[in-house]
Amino acid sequence: MNNYTYGGFWRRSVAFMIDKCILFVISILLMASGSFITGASIPLDPDEIAAAGPIFMAYYGTMIVLNIVYFTYFHGATGQTPGKMALGLKVIQQTGAPMTFGVAFLRSIGYIISGLILDLGFAWIAFDGRKRGWHDMIASTYVIRTTGEKEYFTEP
Repeated sequence: MNNYTYGGFWRRSVAFMIDKCILFVISILLMASGSFITGASIPLDPDEIAAAGPIFMAYYGTMIVLNIVYFTYFHGATGQTPGKMALGLKVIQQTGAPMTFGVAFLRSIGYIISGLILDLGFAWIAFDGRKRGWHDMIASTYVIRTTGEKEYFTEP
């Protein structure tokens, strides 16, 4: 059995913020492309905003799907998103096996659940002895460090 160091709350938070910045840039590009293709402008006055409700709902739905695809792809392919790569973190299955796309998809759905109630599922990482959020528990995964100090990990 390999020994690993768990990825801590702050390191994981910074990695997540890097990934969210990447997703933000992608969302701006999508919004600008959609606006260009449809000829629509971003509404600025209250009446236009109210009329644009369905557009914002479609955008919000697209962003949920984009987040699921982004995290499923990167976690399933390599166990690392660009943010995790930058911070020396990797997601593995509880057994120590590399991630699969199925487990990565389940973990991505777990992200939604972790964020539903004031992001408590993410905050849980700071208090859990094995540094696992609700999404990690749902998908039976761990986030480990791939660089730095000596690695320690014991299977429960």
